[in-house]
Amino acid sequence: MGCENIKNKFDDMVGWEKTTDEREAFCKIFKFSDFKQAFSFMTGIAMKAEQINHHPEWENVYNKVIITLTTHDKGGITELDYEMAIFADSFFKNYT
Repeated sequence: MGCENIKNKFDDMVGWEKTTDEREAFCKIFKFSDFKQAFSFMTGIAMKAEQINHHPEWENVYNKVIITLTTHDKGGITELDYEMAIFADSFFKNYT
C-alpha cells in the first residue's frame, strides 16, 4: 500500500495528528486515571512492538502517554505504523 494511502488512513483515525516537526509522523496523546494505568498501557504497547519488531517513540508524564509513530529506516509512515496505531487505540479501550 502506498504511503499516501496510509497517511489518509491516519486522517480518518480519532486523535492521531501529523507532527509539527516536518517529519512524516503521527502522534496521539493517551490519558489515564493515574501513573499505574499509563505504565500498564505502555507495557502492553511494548509487547506488541516486540511482536511486530516496530518500536514507537513515546513519552510518559504521570498519567499521560504520547505515542509518535514513524518508520525511521523508511523515512516516514508505513503499514507497521498504522498497525501499531490500531493496536494502541484498541488496547486503550481497556482503560476507559
